[in-house]
Amino acid sequence: MGLCGWIVLGGLAGWVASMLAGTNARQGLIGNIVVGIVGAFVGGLVFNFFGGHGVTGFNLYSFGVATVGAALTLFVKRKLFGK
Repeated sequence: MGLCGWIVLGGLAGWVASMLAGTNARQGLIGNIVVGIVGAFVGGLVFNFFGGHGVTGFNLYSFGVATVGAALTLFVKRKLFGK
């Protein structure tokens, strides 16, 4: 997956995760993209740890992995730095 694919997948996953976490109004586009890309890496690590696969390309499974990872990233960020 190329750079544009990572940006699009990260943006979508970060947006969905930020809506679930309630931080959508504060993050903005760049924040959603960064959280989504970091979340894709975090989700890949978590899924690999439990015997699954990480991000495998631009597909629905990878979107789910990235969204779960982004939600975990936002959860950890909230616990470390507060609201």
